Amino acid sequence: MIITVVDHYPKIPNPPREPKLRRAIHAYDQGKITKEDLDRVFDEVTKEVIEEQISAGIELITDGQIRWEDGQSYIGKKLDGIEIGGLFRYFDNNTYYRQPIVIGEIRWKEPIILEDWKKAQEWAKDKPVKAVLTGPYTLARLSRDEYYKDLEKLSKAYTKALVEEVKLLEESKVNYLQLNEPSIQYYPEDFDLFLELYKEFRKIFSGKLAIYTYFHSLIPLKNRLKELPIDILGIDFVSKKENFELLKEFPKNLSLGYGIVDARNTKLETPEQIADLIKRALNYISEDNLYINPSCGLEYLPRERAYEKLLNLSLGVKLVRGDKK
Repeated sequence: MIITVVDHYPKIPNPPREPKLRRAIHAYDQGKITKEDLDRVFDEVTKEVIEEQISAGIELITDGQIRWEDGQSYIGKKLDGIEIGGLFRYFDNNTYYRQPIVIGEIRWKEPIILEDWKKAQEWAKDKPVKAVLTGPYTLARLSRDEYYKDLEKLSKAYTKALVEEVKLLEESKVNYLQLNEPSIQYYPEDFDLFLELYKEFRKIFSGKLAIYTYFHSLIPLKNRLKELPIDILGIDFVSKKENFELLKEFPKNLSLGYGIVDARNTKLETPEQIADLIKRALNYISEDNLYINPSCGLEYLPRERAYEKLLNLSLGVKLVRGDKK
């Protein structure tokens, strides 16, 4: 078992801790500090959330996506052919993202997350950091397409651009790469296209390749999951309880990202409750094929509660490991 997280982490702490990032962004918008000053604060907060994850017992961490405004615009603004538009609700959450508007041919033009990953891995020292991107299918579904006017062409254009980024990650010896694809659950009829996209990533990435889904059910795709050319499949077992049915016939060729801590509700799970859920999965899936994580990213929670949830997640895993000794 490996204890991990999904992607983002809360940026702003509650009082009495200082909301340094919010103040820095406000000061930058008013022209009171430079871009370099703002970048230093981004670095400081990223170091803090890395330290918090490690302190909570997380074994495979992320950079917390502290620089990301949301999962779409952070990528879109670094690609040619994209303008960033207005705010849209992000699935059924009370959060919003700025919609990428496709106005021309999508092309990779500069590193997107490479430098973020390099910094995070340096600060995390001996803890592995996984690189995280929003996947091409979800980017296509959440964009406004004024150029290709075709979902398949748009998805493949995003894939072609992201492949260039993944080549850099491969060259930098990234061992874990996760692509977030919540949208495929809502459109299972597009699974053939989805497979085609991910075969392109598999060609160039030799490390552990993961797809993470959340917010919805994967049951309509249960008979096809084994076809995915990846190593790890992340599933949200909180939002849709029927996903537990997938444990019984989970593909033997995949590891499971087991999303069992509610990342959208402040109610705190106990280590004992978490341990029971892990034991449930171990009835069907080997310990070596389990990644234990929250149901999705943690930015929907207050920062202090996110830390408490991770701490209990780690304690739950330790209970199970102790039982096995």
